[in-house]
Amino acid sequence: MGEPATLDEVRRWPALVSLAQAARALGFSITTSYRLDRRGEFPVPVLRVAGPRRVRTADLLAFLEAGGASA
Repeated sequence: MGEPATLDEVRRWPALVSLAQAARALGFSITTSYRLDRRGEFPVPVLRVAGPRRVRTADLLAFLEAGGASA
């Protein structure tokens, strides 16, 4: 899985990131992230548009700055 992303790193990310990149920010494995998404339990909204699942970086930052997950 590697090291979780720091808040400073996440702040430099583009507006939308992949579910795998969001998992890294949250300190989750990609397997856990997809499982949580399937259950509707991923801690931030997941965009389900054509192509891969995406997460808004602003939502990740709000969650992390509020003390969520491991970053």
